[in-house]
Amino acid sequence: MSTQPGLAFSQAPPFSLPLRFFLTAPMFLIAASILIAFYPEALASRWTPQALALTHALTLGFLAMVMLGAMLQMLPVVAGSPLPAPRFVARASHIALTLGTAALLAGFLLGTPKAFAAGVILLLAAFAVFIAAAAISLARAASNATVNGMRFAVASLVFTVALGIALALLRAGWENAPIIEGASAAHVGFGLLGWVLLLVAGVAWQVVPMFQITPPYPPRLSRWLAGAMFVLLALRAFAPLLPHRGVILLDAGLAAGVLLFAFHTLNLQSRRRRKLPDITLDYWRLGMASLIACVLAWLVAQLWPAWAKSNAYPMLLGVLFLVGFAVSVVAGMLYKIVPFLAWFHLQAQLQAKAGTIPNMKQMIDEKNLRLQFRLHLAALALLVAAVAWPDALHMPAGIVLALSALMLWGNLSSALRRYLQHGGRLA
Repeated sequence: MSTQPGLAFSQAPPFSLPLRFFLTAPMFLIAASILIAFYPEALASRWTPQALALTHALTLGFLAMVMLGAMLQMLPVVAGSPLPAPRFVARASHIALTLGTAALLAGFLLGTPKAFAAGVILLLAAFAVFIAAAAISLARAASNATVNGMRFAVASLVFTVALGIALALLRAGWENAPIIEGASAAHVGFGLLGWVLLLVAGVAWQVVPMFQITPPYPPRLSRWLAGAMFVLLALRAFAPLLPHRGVILLDAGLAAGVLLFAFHTLNLQSRRRRKLPDITLDYWRLGMASLIACVLAWLVAQLWPAWAKSNAYPMLLGVLFLVGFAVSVVAGMLYKIVPFLAWFHLQAQLQAKAGTIPNMKQMIDEKNLRLQFRLHLAALALLVAAVAWPDALHMPAGIVLALSALMLWGNLSSALRRYLQHGGRLA
């Protein structure tokens, strides 16, 4: 295969730097599965310690882990602007993020202030190092749709981290329900719709046409969506000061942005030039369908206020967004990015001719990819049902999700094994 014109692959970091993030992330997905399997409280209400631990296992341990690794790889290649001191940034942020997430989960589950404090400090260090390096890289980069998306995503991450620290301080003793509720809503909004969705969209502008052989996204959409969503999120952060109708209008604007991204992605994928089966396409379609389902659930909540106030409504949104959209799309990206990087670095290191090293499709067995997708799909269906019947379904949902996560790790590891077997170096 050939690389795409305009991408600075010569500036790509060593394979080992992003790979450490990608191989660590499934471990936290397994941790999330264990929480679901052994604690039905994790699916009963968003405010239980088990639910908070589950949420952060998914958002910090899995999603942020992959997203930091992806940015470490993509900033030099897409923006032509490597992070300063990439080895130090990768090692420091990876270690601090791993230990900080584990400590935070222990703090939530055990109610131990020292573990909670250690987690906050380590996570602050992880994100401070990475955000500082990414800010320097993005400031030097020439603007394009992906770079702009990353800029707004990193800005959202700054607000997410700041609000998370504020919530940790509030949790430590300064109890003020209205402030906690407002800060929590802003923390979730910037974290999910800002950091996660805008970064996925920014990456999608590049990787969907490149890897899925589709037409490019409409220029207006890729140019304006991230900025418009960020402004709406910033205004939404002042919800406690706004009239109810104003909040509904802001939410409707955010929902419209979500639908624009989802429907345009599905439309482009339906027009792809290569019609061969592609399991990563199934992951993306599941992710886009889950985004649309999130918006439909929000619309139902507007028409049925009693359900909007129930515990099931936010839990359903969380399952659809985090597992249905984010985990699906991230898995789909990993199954393209890791085999591509293994192939690319082998070719660069060995100067091999075609046929002497595995191609991308040979890095991971196709049957294993399809089995893992089926397990992921089954886990999502069980989790959606478990929102209504947590006591009955939490155990099977957790077990199936754990099997899916184990297969994800095994599949990614198989690409690494083939890379090493053919003489690839990690240094």
